[in-house]
Amino acid sequence: MRTNHQLIECVPNFSEGRDMAVINQITAVIQSVEGVRLLNVDAGKATNRTVVTFVGTPTAVVEAAFLAIAKAGELIDMRHHQGEHPRMGATDVCPFIPIAGISLEETAIYAQQLAKRVGEELSIPIYCYEAAQPDKSRSNLSLIRAGEYEGFFKKIKEPQWKPDYGPDEFDPKRGATVIGARDFLIAYNINLNTTSTRRANAVAFDIREAGRVKMENGKKVVDASGNTVSIPGTLKAVKAIGWFIEEYGIAQISMNLTNITITPLHIAFDEACKKATERGLRVTGSELVGLIPLKSILDAGKYFLLKQNRSTGVSEKELIDIAVRSMGLNELSPFIPNERIIEYMLEDNQSKMLINKTLSDFADITASESPAPGGGSVAAYLGVLGVSLATMVANLSSHKKGWDERWKEFGDQAETGQQLKEKLIKLVDADTDSFNAIMSAFSLPKATPAEKATRTKAIQEATRKAIEIPLEVMNVSFESLQLIKSMAETGNPNSVSDAGVGALCARSAILGAFLNVKINCAGYEDASYVQQILAKGQQIEQAAIKAEQEILAIVNNKIK
Repeated sequence: MRTNHQLIECVPNFSEGRDMAVINQITAVIQSVEGVRLLNVDAGKATNRTVVTFVGTPTAVVEAAFLAIAKAGELIDMRHHQGEHPRMGATDVCPFIPIAGISLEETAIYAQQLAKRVGEELSIPIYCYEAAQPDKSRSNLSLIRAGEYEGFFKKIKEPQWKPDYGPDEFDPKRGATVIGARDFLIAYNINLNTTSTRRANAVAFDIREAGRVKMENGKKVVDASGNTVSIPGTLKAVKAIGWFIEEYGIAQISMNLTNITITPLHIAFDEACKKATERGLRVTGSELVGLIPLKSILDAGKYFLLKQNRSTGVSEKELIDIAVRSMGLNELSPFIPNERIIEYMLEDNQSKMLINKTLSDFADITASESPAPGGGSVAAYLGVLGVSLATMVANLSSHKKGWDERWKEFGDQAETGQQLKEKLIKLVDADTDSFNAIMSAFSLPKATPAEKATRTKAIQEATRKAIEIPLEVMNVSFESLQLIKSMAETGNPNSVSDAGVGALCARSAILGAFLNVKINCAGYEDASYVQQILAKGQQIEQAAIKAEQEILAIVNNKIK
């Protein structure tokens, strides 16, 4: 679902986590809206709560959220609801999160549109929160929800808690709903080796930003103004409570990480481990509720590798694996990256046609009568192989016995190699995509002058893209030669031949990509642009040949 359009994520929480027939009816109306993609449905039996995640264009998300809130109000009766999680309505909370091409402020406008529509058309009391709430004295979700369902019959009559939209009468069946806009939040539970909610709460109060109320002689401490004094917790931008999960037979610390740039996932986990240990408890694992950004899980993997003095220059798959193992994310249920990482859920697998194939399948399709993939994609993959070999040498050097003082130096170089590798991998399919775009442009109608003009413009735009892609292959592959040379000079001497083969691959990638630049330049009409590109390409080609010769000289000298 890669798109240049605006994308909003919506994560409504429904007060039903046990009856899948009800949950499926709610998600069905979400999926019925064109322009929306359902990403995740996380039902919790103990909390009796389901967190649904879907994304789409703003207007489609507003429509899907409205239909879901209406369906939940129809199917869920709050008079019979019980669960561990704080709640106040059939649809308890419905946040909008900006994902692509849209600001938080713009997202808040759509949240307000939804709130107004639900209040007016469904007659449900609606409160706005976070960025969608202009009155910051009532923008905090926990303050709005204080008293929960049971206390809202009275609370809603208080002037300061008049709903933003809808009636000021509490609905016994549907309750009230909080709608807002916020930045990405991670809902995260830490598993403890205890069944005690009180002990889990003690750890939660140790770490959450709000901390705990200060007590002296069994009484709350107040300041000179009569306000209750609190002892802050150790983590900023973290909300946390303790609870017992009957389904698993354990107590958990349930956390919301409201700003993952301030307190990342791995820091929250480590701090929970530390505070639990101080109280005689052990953390046995953890679980994510809903989805997580790729960067959060990769940062966690790097964090735990660095704690071991290990190179972080490994693949995404390895980083995810170390993060999952380190935090015990698969203790209660399997952690499947393609189902839990938001970027993976949004990926259009059609755009990864080649790089998802096996080596033999790649060779077979290249050898077929189809003109694509051709030399451009193969050149890009040669670049992938070249920098991969350099990255391997860096990792072997980082872990070489007796070189302990240099592990970080080589680890950083391996991470650079991984970054270059990822760029080149994307260019493998990008080159084939650019060729297909040219073919599509040539197939456009040309019966009228207007159609001819449109066709010519499309051909030229596609041709320019087909020039830029292999030129980028040249640039990235040339950058990799610097890393390859460094590995030949200072890396593990037992792997110096691998650096040499890497140089051969990178040089071939550059020369091969330049052939594609030149053949596509022949069909581009801007002579000045063509001249500039060819001059740049020749410069890179000559520098690459020289670099390859220097690297091979180093390699052969060390082998001798």
